[in-house]
Amino acid sequence: MSKKTDRVIMNDDIRVAELRCNIDGGESLGIISTDEAMSKANELGMDLVLIAPTAKPPVAKIMDYGKYKYQEEKKVKEQRKNQVKIVVKEIKLSVKIAENDVAYKVKHAREFLEKGYHVKFRVFLRGREMAHPEAGREVLLRVWPMIEDIGVMEKPPKFEGRYFNMYVIPQK
Repeated sequence: MSKKTDRVIMNDDIRVAELRCNIDGGESLGIISTDEAMSKANELGMDLVLIAPTAKPPVAKIMDYGKYKYQEEKKVKEQRKNQVKIVVKEIKLSVKIAENDVAYKVKHAREFLEKGYHVKFRVFLRGREMAHPEAGREVLLRVWPMIEDIGVMEKPPKFEGRYFNMYVIPQK
């Protein structure tokens, strides 16, 4: 659980003789000494922040670093808020499932798809059913026509371990 730390080089930590300096807002001071840039930053009551330390000469910007950091955090928080959370509902079936049970499970799957959830159909193969895994595929292919009008098959029936899985997402 290591957190990525962005070590920002600013103010007295800058150890280069000359740098290309810009002021927040667009004005460029050109290539000046670090001491001149620091005095200009102090005069404006702002911080001198090294933006591109590997450039020749290094690039620094005079800005209010606290305000900048606050705006970046605000932007990240807004992006996180606007993320869409995908909910996957799982419907378990078996090879020996009766027709009315299939209809009942499909009814639930249709409700989930109408609410905008993704649905994962899963057929578990027990014991000797593993000798004929195509039976699990047939169950899923029997279910598909019942929901294809409101769903899109994202992943067709696929054999994974002891399961046959099929993913269905709602139509747009």
